[in-house]
Amino acid sequence: MKEFTYVITDPQGIHARPAGLLVKEAKKFESAISIFKGSRKGDLKKIFTVMALGAKQGEEIKVTVEGADEEAAAAAVEAFLKANF
Repeated sequence: MKEFTYVITDPQGIHARPAGLLVKEAKKFESAISIFKGSRKGDLKKIFTVMALGAKQGEEIKVTVEGADEEAAAAAVEAFLKANF
């Protein structure tokens, strides 16, 4: 299992359009990808659970990746977050 944390830098936090692109990126991989904010957890492949977390600027999220392509999936998701959030 791979995991990493990321602090949201976007002034709007995780909002609809880029969240949809993040979900699309996550769906490219076979691995199970979860996103956590505090005690709340969401499936990174489902837009509604990502949006329900309500991650705002300055808040830390944790992403866990588990599966056959976890290395590539974790790297791609982390790169996407850095480029868009």
